[in-house]
Amino acid sequence: MMEGSGQWPSSVGINRHSLHLLKSCRFFLPGPCLFFSNLVPLPGSSSVHYGAKMASHIVGYPRMGPKRELKFALESFWDKKSSAEDLKKVAADLRSSIWKQMSAVGIKYIPSNTFSYYDQVLDATSMLGAVPPRYGWSGGEIGFDTYFSMARGNASVPAMEMTKWFDTNYHFIVPELGPDVKFSYASHKAVDEFKEAKALGVNTVPVLIGPVSYLLLSKPAKGIDKTFSLLSLLPKILPVYNEVISELKAAGASWIQFDEPTLVMDLDSQQLGAFTTAYADLESTLSGLNVLIETYFADLTPEAYKTLTGLKGVTAYGLDLVRGTQTVELVKKDFPKGKHLFAGVVDGRNIWANDLASSLSTLQALEAVVGKGIQFSFAFYGLCMKNNLVVSTSCSLLHTAVDLVNETKLDDEIKSWLAFAAQKVVEVNALAKALAGQKDEAFFSSNAAAQASRKSSPRVTNEAVQKAAAALKGSDHRRATNVSARLDAQQKKLSLPILPTTTIGSFPQTVELRKVRREFKANKVSEDDYVKAMKEEIKKVVDLQEELDIDVLVHGEPERNDMVEYFGEQLSGFAFTVNGWVQSYGSRCVKPPIIYGDVSRPKPMTVFWSSAAQSMTKRPMKGMLTGPVTILNWSFVRNDQPRFETCYQIALAIKDEVEDLEKANINVIQIDEAALREGLPLRKSEHAFYLKWAVHSFRITNCGVKDTTQIHTHMCYSNFNDIIHSIIDMDADVITIENSRSDEKLLSVFREGVKYGAGIGPGVYDIHSPRIPSTEEIADRINKMLAVLETKILWVNPDCGLKTRKYDEVKPALNNMVAAVKQLRAKLGSAK
Repeated sequence: MMEGSGQWPSSVGINRHSLHLLKSCRFFLPGPCLFFSNLVPLPGSSSVHYGAKMASHIVGYPRMGPKRELKFALESFWDKKSSAEDLKKVAADLRSSIWKQMSAVGIKYIPSNTFSYYDQVLDATSMLGAVPPRYGWSGGEIGFDTYFSMARGNASVPAMEMTKWFDTNYHFIVPELGPDVKFSYASHKAVDEFKEAKALGVNTVPVLIGPVSYLLLSKPAKGIDKTFSLLSLLPKILPVYNEVISELKAAGASWIQFDEPTLVMDLDSQQLGAFTTAYADLESTLSGLNVLIETYFADLTPEAYKTLTGLKGVTAYGLDLVRGTQTVELVKKDFPKGKHLFAGVVDGRNIWANDLASSLSTLQALEAVVGKGIQFSFAFYGLCMKNNLVVSTSCSLLHTAVDLVNETKLDDEIKSWLAFAAQKVVEVNALAKALAGQKDEAFFSSNAAAQASRKSSPRVTNEAVQKAAAALKGSDHRRATNVSARLDAQQKKLSLPILPTTTIGSFPQTVELRKVRREFKANKVSEDDYVKAMKEEIKKVVDLQEELDIDVLVHGEPERNDMVEYFGEQLSGFAFTVNGWVQSYGSRCVKPPIIYGDVSRPKPMTVFWSSAAQSMTKRPMKGMLTGPVTILNWSFVRNDQPRFETCYQIALAIKDEVEDLEKANINVIQIDEAALREGLPLRKSEHAFYLKWAVHSFRITNCGVKDTTQIHTHMCYSNFNDIIHSIIDMDADVITIENSRSDEKLLSVFREGVKYGAGIGPGVYDIHSPRIPSTEEIADRINKMLAVLETKILWVNPDCGLKTRKYDEVKPALNNMVAAVKQLRAKLGSAK
């Protein structure tokens, strides 16, 4: 009904009581009914009209596909085995499938522009035309050549820095910005994908990285003073956002979602003020649109919550109520009247089935605060309840596996405890229907039974393990001798040259190698044949390293599918999937184990392979282990006990393995803690507690070894400068650490006076790019390290493991690395 028309379409299912109510009101509505729930007929009436689906929303969805279709399409394209059109076809099919799936389930607010060929922050960089000059982009719509060069580098220039997305195992491409960047609307992806979905009959909510979070996640470009204020660029990027918003409105969008996850960080008043400034600037362009600001991964501080709920032109607020439990209290205390809460009660970062009864109770309590009212829908010609509360995921489902239906390896009991992305979509809708009075009793009953089964299952608890872990709390588990004395003892035994060279662990895994491993798991290859094939591969890797003249060798890890899954398969308390893949970066996917119960080590896991490798050479051979914190942070972890308790259990299992390796005469043992920094809480007030138990867990693993046994650890692709003192407190003998892709950011901490007495190997080249660095480039990097680190403690190594690279990239890169070291040894020797 238009204002003052007095006419109602004859098809409207409204009883006379409702009609009387409506005629007594004057409506000034900009568009369709925003939210719908059930209408209960008034007394004496029989007519009720449902306007639409329940109030349900998904923040984002996995991109790779249920069988990693995008991964294989990307790698085929990069290898020039398929065309750009082939890649685009796979991508379009995946997007279509996802949108239709959510629509069929009944999700009302379906996201678009959460798909990406590589990374959503890189997509935002492309949208803003913020391409670093070294990629030679001259304007126009950014295509695959420029896009993938920024992500992966090319033959002539390195890739942009990659780092962890908050405290997840997803990596994003860090924007490089400076005062002279000329922003321009250079990628129409958000609009194109909205139109694509609309053509399929699916009305979506386009998602953009919010302007303030984009800047706060950026870094000053090379050559720009590190004190440069990235937020000073806000006036320069907002015109591009205004252009995008205008195009989305013209295309028919009624909602738009801005992801502003940095709101959960510790922000100062200037940073919080930037949000107010940004959305005040966008307000006029956003007029007529419903605007959702989405936050996730942690609680909001009271100051951030006040800032968020005070933003102009904003219709709704998306909050993570799984990791942000204290935010619930802020909502209950003060929620803006007439606004909408997108309540993230379904966990987007783990794979456990939602406790539906508990979530419904939380939602009902919030509904009493947020409220609902009557609204008329022009689009659907009906009276409906406007529900200000929308059921949502806590964050994008990007961080969980795709679909439990594809799992044939999990037993029925464990499977009943789980929900992957596709199942979480169903949970969201089930909660929305229950909140609207249409509770699916059978679904809720089944869920309650699964929750009870998990709590009472005997396979979850091992009393001996719990007692052993509890006993750890009385000691800090430090090695008896200080690191300087240990290094002296190790040098006497190992006799290494100055600037010793090594690699991080893995070597390229060829198609043939993966086939043998796959066939062995499928019982198509005998154990004897499998062991023979693995030993042949190890011998090839050992011979190559000796030929290259690398000092401390690795066996290449041919027997390992993944650095976490490999160990989880041999530990109790773990379960495994067939297709539980999760994107880590680009086309790289990992298959996290599921920790469902107490953890122990039934038998040695790596001793056989390390011993075999050591028998093939007289040079030191590293025993390669994944550390307890990394196993924890790269697994789907049980949520029925504190994470640190599970970590201590894993630490005890790895300790057993370390001691068995030492008994087998493996004198160098690397315990990777690639994910230690990743698990750091987003709030500074929580850092100390996490670092205390995380560092303690690492020390537990090696506290009992001899002084002559050299303990290495490895870390990568995070900002380590703020935890350098905790890294020192780990008390490893040698740490190898990513450095080159982050533009040698790590070295700044040593320039600022931090003293490091243990061995350290900042990476000299980026292994996530196919680019081969020259001898001169590597020598230059080492010289920069020698300017801030003592020669006697410096090691030389790549940034990370070589598993994802090809041999025709690895051989020349390592050859150049060793050549650079030999040049510098000669110079250092002549300077004495």
